[in-house]
Amino acid sequence: MLSNGFLKKVSDFINIRHLLNKDGKYIVALSGGADSVTLALTLCELGYNIEAAHCNFHLRGDESDRDENFCIDFCKENNIELHRVHFDTVSYAKLRKVSIEMAARNLRYSYFAQLKNDISADAICVAHHQDDSVETVLMNLIRGTGVDGLTGISPKNGDIVRPLLCVSRNDIEHELHVAGQDYVTDSTNLVDDVVRNKIRLDILPLMRKINPSVGSSIAKTAMRMEEVAKVFNSTISEAANHALVYNCNNKAKISLAQLSSGPSPENVLFHILKTYSFTPFQIEQIYLSLNSGPGTEFRSSTHDLLIDREYIFIERLDDTEHKPFVIPETGTYIVYGESSKFKVEVIDNNPDTKISRDRNCFFADFSKVGFPIIIRNAKNGDRFVPFGMNGSKLVSDYLTDRKFNLFEKRRQLILTDSEDRILWIVNQRPDNRCRVSQSTKQILKITYTGE
Repeated sequence: MLSNGFLKKVSDFINIRHLLNKDGKYIVALSGGADSVTLALTLCELGYNIEAAHCNFHLRGDESDRDENFCIDFCKENNIELHRVHFDTVSYAKLRKVSIEMAARNLRYSYFAQLKNDISADAICVAHHQDDSVETVLMNLIRGTGVDGLTGISPKNGDIVRPLLCVSRNDIEHELHVAGQDYVTDSTNLVDDVVRNKIRLDILPLMRKINPSVGSSIAKTAMRMEEVAKVFNSTISEAANHALVYNCNNKAKISLAQLSSGPSPENVLFHILKTYSFTPFQIEQIYLSLNSGPGTEFRSSTHDLLIDREYIFIERLDDTEHKPFVIPETGTYIVYGESSKFKVEVIDNNPDTKISRDRNCFFADFSKVGFPIIIRNAKNGDRFVPFGMNGSKLVSDYLTDRKFNLFEKRRQLILTDSEDRILWIVNQRPDNRCRVSQSTKQILKITYTGE
């Protein structure tokens, strides 16, 4: 049996953090090591309803089978139902092109999630302890981190709970020694060939020479940082909501004025842009570019970003090449997906004919246009004669005058004749050269519906 002091410490931690309920059902991830064995014994002695799950990854030869056999015997002795699964981890890693460690993690947690559903469990208990959290803080510090990285391992993350984060590795080994409880040792944990093990075997022992209770000190600091992070994240989230003035249909718009007037603009920007797959390095470069003038662009794996005069515009990548669309005759045409529809008619011009001023309607002297008509996106160098004027103007300049940003310019649809002469900047302005006059006999009418 484990000591009353140890059990009370874990029980208090569970209750304070609201991790488990006495009427719930829980899966314990059981490797056979000291940590998971202690977790299973602790929850049993505290009266929780648990079942164990063991994964054999077949990575350590006979050791893997030894661990599984140990778990079978341990669960029989303690009357715990055991679920077992075997994985070909190496093949999985090669197939998915991930590391062995990542493959094992993915397989393990996918299995736990499926098992949780199969047996109607409430959560999955894993045996991370205080030292694991301390190592995580140090790893994050070494790599570079923000406020959240200084909080260590969270006691609860979705369906995953960690009841032993309040006790150290020494506490666990001492309890097992006093109780006379065996456990297995993973030989790879004794080899300092990965960052975490270097921290565990090399760095922390040096730090303990300066402060013997350094692990406890860092753990307490991480708990304080957890509370700081709550305040920080709440403030940043509120500021982000003010700065993000539009977020819909895979498009977003950030107000530069709101961003700069809020607390910690760089962190607010990070909070917003991380959801659009921009990396920390990219976000730093974006922030440094805010005062460089409009027109600067960045691209993540999923989105394009444009810094404009007053806003940052974000749009989902559209890798579809919109080839020119040919309209050979009258009819209704769906262009570039369901969002753009053109109804093309040729009507007689008579005294009763009404020329609509709606922006979505185009009227032209059919004798000056004819078929085919081409629909395409605007491109550099496009020129037209705006309706009511005699001189020509660059389409880009015309759209700039109307405060179009670069993304909107690229999306702008243009109607041309077969010789690429612009007839209509769709939903904006027709060309003056094909206007309807008193001598017009037939009128080309095009009605556009779309975004």
